[in-house]
Amino acid sequence: MNKFYNVQSIEFNQEWMTLTLDIATYQIPIKQISKRLYTATDAERNFYKISPSGYGIHWPAIDEDLSIKGLINLALQNQAVA
Repeated sequence: MNKFYNVQSIEFNQEWMTLTLDIATYQIPIKQISKRLYTATDAERNFYKISPSGYGIHWPAIDEDLSIKGLINLALQNQAVA
């Protein structure tokens, strides 16, 4: 199975999520990503599962699913505004 994306890491720092893929690193304001993720505890944010296809990320503790493509698009929109 070919993966859509190879996620290297996901890190949270105060108000930001840093998504590192094999091709690039993206920073996204957590508040713009998801209300559930924004209000989650550090433990809940750091407990995630990447889909085997590399298409999405699931946070079981807060029942949140996000596509990696959507996160990349959000990061790129933020860069265009800055």
